[in-house]
Amino acid sequence: MMVKRNSLIFLTAFGLLLTGCSKSGLEITKSDILEVARDDANATKSECENVSIKEQKGSYIVSFNTNGGSYEYKIGKDGIIKERSFKRGAKEETTETEKVEEPAKEEKSTTTTKKEEEKSSTSFDESQQQAINSALANSGLAQSDVSDITCSLDSNTNQYTVTFVLNGVTTTAVVDAATFTVISTILG
Repeated sequence: MMVKRNSLIFLTAFGLLLTGCSKSGLEITKSDILEVARDDANATKSECENVSIKEQKGSYIVSFNTNGGSYEYKIGKDGIIKERSFKRGAKEETTETEKVEEPAKEEKSTTTTKKEEEKSSTSFDESQQQAINSALANSGLAQSDVSDITCSLDSNTNQYTVTFVLNGVTTTAVVDAATFTVISTILG
């Protein structure tokens, strides 16, 4: 009788296991989503304050604060980060936002035409050129790698806005005019 009973318990447990495994689709919990965001921010659970997780159109919006600043993530229910935003300490009002995209297949030729080279050789003053050099170095590029470079100074914020095109993608970088430090870079 004991063998029959153990067999019945085993078969019941095995049946429940199979039933649980037959669910289609992967459902990530809010706890898992928070772990993905904290891992990306390189923050421990104890470092995170004011944690908020909201569900929105097939994604989760996760936000929290650390000593370094505040983070906001848009993470799909599959656990993949779609967008991230970082704001340094409350005094600095600097925001970095990055839209995370799957790598696209390169369809355009990487050779630069003479016309593109002429566009990128526009003359800039010494400070503008230093801001451009900082933005390009921050992206791991040389001026000859990109086209359509522009640089303008916002005298109210004392920041340069540098834009350039690489393989059809426009990059905008904000550079501090006093230190020539790149504050933020946005693709697209």
